[in-house]
Amino acid sequence: MAHGEMSFFSKPSSSAVKISAPPSEEPSSPRPKKDNTQRQCRNILIYGHCKFQDKGCIYYHPPRDAPSPAPPDSPTPSAALPAQAVNAPVFVPKAPVNPGSPTPVEAAPSFIQKQSSISSDSSSGQSSSQPSEQQIDSVPDSVHDQYDPYSHYSYTNQSTEAPDDAGQAPSMNPYELPSGYDAAALDPFYAPSMTYHTQPLNYHLYTLPRPEALEHRFFISDDIREELQRRSETIRAAPPTGIGLPEELQGYHSLIPLEPIAGERRKFGHWFSTLYRATNSSDGLTYVLRRVENFRLTQQAAFSAIEAWSRVRHPNIVSVHEAFTTRAFNDSSLVVVYEDHPNSQTLLEAHIKPKPPQYQNGRLQAQSNRISERTLWSYITQITSALKAAHEAGLAVRLLDASKIIVTGKNRVRLAVCGIVDVLTYTDPAPPIAEVQRDDLTLLGILILQLCNGSQSVTGNLQKSIDNVGKHYSADLQNVAIFLVKPGAHKSIRGLLDMLGGRLLAEFDEAQNAVDRLEGELMTELENARLVRLLCKFGFINERPEQNHDPRWSETGDRYIVKLFRDYVFHQVDERGRPVVNLTHVLSCLNKLDAGTDERLMLISRDQQSCLVVSYREVKACIESAFSELARG
Repeated sequence: MAHGEMSFFSKPSSSAVKISAPPSEEPSSPRPKKDNTQRQCRNILIYGHCKFQDKGCIYYHPPRDAPSPAPPDSPTPSAALPAQAVNAPVFVPKAPVNPGSPTPVEAAPSFIQKQSSISSDSSSGQSSSQPSEQQIDSVPDSVHDQYDPYSHYSYTNQSTEAPDDAGQAPSMNPYELPSGYDAAALDPFYAPSMTYHTQPLNYHLYTLPRPEALEHRFFISDDIREELQRRSETIRAAPPTGIGLPEELQGYHSLIPLEPIAGERRKFGHWFSTLYRATNSSDGLTYVLRRVENFRLTQQAAFSAIEAWSRVRHPNIVSVHEAFTTRAFNDSSLVVVYEDHPNSQTLLEAHIKPKPPQYQNGRLQAQSNRISERTLWSYITQITSALKAAHEAGLAVRLLDASKIIVTGKNRVRLAVCGIVDVLTYTDPAPPIAEVQRDDLTLLGILILQLCNGSQSVTGNLQKSIDNVGKHYSADLQNVAIFLVKPGAHKSIRGLLDMLGGRLLAEFDEAQNAVDRLEGELMTELENARLVRLLCKFGFINERPEQNHDPRWSETGDRYIVKLFRDYVFHQVDERGRPVVNLTHVLSCLNKLDAGTDERLMLISRDQQSCLVVSYREVKACIESAFSELARG
């Protein structure tokens, strides 16, 4: 193999330019450290001026109307700086201010300052006019002390009066409960004696300031993110105390009621029914437990339907996990376990139950429950698909009620109580399956009438309900409702699919568009995984004094450059010495590092006695070398 080909795989040669203070003229006789005021500021050497000269910089600055000679006792640099140093970041002094030096300007954090003011200060040089002391003193200290980037109420008090506690205003806690919080009033679902409170999440917070230029490339949309965070919060909610629920139930723990357990109760046929969310001890996932009270199982064969339903997997059917009987509630209860879909609501709550009035144009107006015809066709298509899957498996849903069908997403519906009716109404021999499946189609027709009329009482005057459908919706929808509710032995799921026709293709197109949108959202998060891997390598390399029993392993060789780069990315400070929390800067630096660009940057040591001018490509090579050494052991 030619030498040129081998050089392609060789480690790139470092072109780092080290800039350090020259040795003293008399190295044998150590001299005491000079005062900071006798050392020339490096900004004068690099840029020809220092914008912090009148803002508290403690180093020596030559007069503006004269050339820039070195101070009397300061050493002369041994070599000129390279051209790449022009693009290096501005050196910001971090040493304490001498009593005789001017007081630094009270300024807001650097990440909220205007970019135009920063560029104007760096480009104007000596010709730029400095702000007067009167303008500087006019900035109230309370404005800076009250600033909190994670608070909604920052800069709300514009008073120039200083607070009584020496300018230190109390910081606001976004998770603090408001005054007058009453658990019994806000959560009437539970007993007044309960002390469990839900801490609200600030769903709008990613980190501040949010990089607007990188928003669509590195973050999913706010709607999807907030919805997923709400689901995560619901799943991880702590169980309430003092309501007498069992601590463990057939391998499930942390029971949380999802329906009222006192007062007005819901019935499932002739039995009271309650819904719980619980965590499985074996897999750690959450499930929904449907409990039917005071039910006595007479034949074990009734659970055969549960086993059949547990094998059905369909996107519009809530999967059945298992069923069992228990006496943990001090009675004989039937419990059916379903897949959990947090923050879902029933069709009854979403479209039929009256909604509270809202103010519109200054008036309190009632909200309409009318559903758009496009949404109705989507519901009908999804439920029809679920019925087809159940009928082909030799099963029947037996219950299509607006209170037992849940909406889990944007127009996404699922049948939520499959299998439980088979256990409650088990008989031997079982009724003919074809007859029960035709009853499913009739129940679907009644459900369509309920959604179109916005009422559950449609069977009393069936013809009037059908006429109302024709007044507000198309004739095709009315014909589907008539076909389903009309008695007859000719009804079948295939006949219903023929009537849906082109609506099936429209639903299929919408499903594919939804997949494309979700893949696009996933692509925005894909880039973040690369940055996480870089951060993990930083964590493995930095601050490891035990490596090879060398306490300075992280301070030598390539690891030292990695350490300085970490300080450059995460440990920057502003002119007041306060940490700079700028996510845009972090993302920009990490992506340049991952790409290995030739852009150069200046890394300054922590003691500010030396600096290195390196490229992102060289820093990346140092990280790979140090990490490979760790991986080899």
